[in-house]
Amino acid sequence: MTSIDALMRSVPVIPVLVVEEAGHAETIAEALVAGGLTALEVTLRTPAALDVIRAMSRVEGAVVGAGTVLNPRDLDAALEAGARFIVSPGLTDPLTRAARDSGVPYLPGITNAADIMRGLDHGLDRFKFFPAEAAGGIKALKALAGPFGQVRFCPTGGISEATAPDWLALKPVLCVGGSWVVPPGVPQAEIIRQSALAASRLRAA
Repeated sequence: MTSIDALMRSVPVIPVLVVEEAGHAETIAEALVAGGLTALEVTLRTPAALDVIRAMSRVEGAVVGAGTVLNPRDLDAALEAGARFIVSPGLTDPLTRAARDSGVPYLPGITNAADIMRGLDHGLDRFKFFPAEAAGGIKALKALAGPFGQVRFCPTGGISEATAPDWLALKPVLCVGGSWVVPPGVPQAEIIRQSALAASRLRAA
């Protein structure tokens, strides 16, 4: 995967994963890949997250990234664990510079026009719209996208299987992030595979 744009276009849904136990990692990744979702975002919200990234990276076909990356220290730890892309909830200058210098595909979170303008100043034009529903939903993103014709988004936060097609129908949206694909608890491979299969078919017409 050579760019964040290519990653965003590779799947309609990027599963946002909060995994408590590294022992569950390969089962989850194998089921997601079997269902057609290959770009996997492992959030750095649990003590096991870096080990989860390492384990999922061993699964053939999985492109594993780190989410909830908050600063350059998180970035370095994620890259050391094998993360192939980086997602952050917001856009800060120190993290953006560190991600740019590392060369890793980077998807920072934005909520408003000032965030986007700051990202553009850094040479970025692909962003996570977060938290998508709480920040005003589709109406807000349409208004926000208007002045920035070259910018494309991955809305994340509050999106469900039922609402994802409405987001994916928007021209500025290349994919969405969603936590619904993998239910909490002990992973059941076939349930995850079927959920991933349904998500992989959500691409806009």
